[in-house]
Amino acid sequence: MPLTHTKDLFAKALKGKYALGAFNVNNMELLQAIVEACEEEKAPVMLQISKGARQYANPVYLKKLIEAAVSLSTIPIAVHLDHGDSFELCKECIDEGFTSVMIDGSHLPFDKNAELCKKVVDYAHKHNCVVEAELGQLVGAQFDEGEEGGGYSHGGYYTHPEEAVQFVKLTGVDSLAVAIGNSHGAYKFKGEQHLDLDRLKSIKKALLDAGLGDYPLVLHGSSSVPRELVEEINKYGGKLGGEASGVPEADIEVARRLGCTKVNIDTDLRLAMTAAIRKVLFETPKEFDPRKYLGPARAKVKELVRHKVANVLCCAVYAFD
Repeated sequence: MPLTHTKDLFAKALKGKYALGAFNVNNMELLQAIVEACEEEKAPVMLQISKGARQYANPVYLKKLIEAAVSLSTIPIAVHLDHGDSFELCKECIDEGFTSVMIDGSHLPFDKNAELCKKVVDYAHKHNCVVEAELGQLVGAQFDEGEEGGGYSHGGYYTHPEEAVQFVKLTGVDSLAVAIGNSHGAYKFKGEQHLDLDRLKSIKKALLDAGLGDYPLVLHGSSSVPRELVEEINKYGGKLGGEASGVPEADIEVARRLGCTKVNIDTDLRLAMTAAIRKVLFETPKEFDPRKYLGPARAKVKELVRHKVANVLCCAVYAFD
């Protein structure tokens, strides 16, 4: 079947109260694992391509791989640019037929972020493409500058509800990635810290009260960094620190119920693939056939994706809803 438009996936996810899994793709094995897992679980899926992936694999190779996956699959599949850092990159992906793009101006002051986002939105909407932006900075819960008296600081790292409303109205952006304690990589939290789910609820309510409807929010940096994968990597020669920690899956499930329509997962895929590869090479050090370690790696990633869509994002069985 052809690509499914991101806006159609969002509409169904909002109606069904589930979250879409947005999984990053860098090579054939990852793509196969993600799509096969979602096919078996009957889950819609968003395939994310980052600037780094385009540089690593070449956009033409990635496009042909995705075309192959789409031609062999029956589930709805959308293609999304993850963390586009310029108008030019977003334009390239829009022109290539991506169903959505993200313009990440979160490192810029509010006005500059909005200005860049609006430029991308204006071009994208003329070409039937939707846009995701980010407000706030994904630096982890331990960096929050604190809330006093139950209010929300404008000078902190997290997304402020009122600013979210202002930003969406200024830019016309179709979805918004929020900063509520989530962060990229394998070292997200210290101790028993969690996402600021009350803030997420406040952002969702502010958008609704402002007349923006059931607005789709996005959760970046949402890998859970499973302890068993970290331990397996280290068991077979890795050196991941014991402080590696991700977003608890229970937090992600609550975030889904509170209105996160799209949840990004990348680090967990890398951990699963690395754990499987290390195991094969450790147990059979004479092995040099890539198929003998990439095959198990693909299977490990597939197992993880099936778990995520079925038990965390709860989007399984919704592919044909």
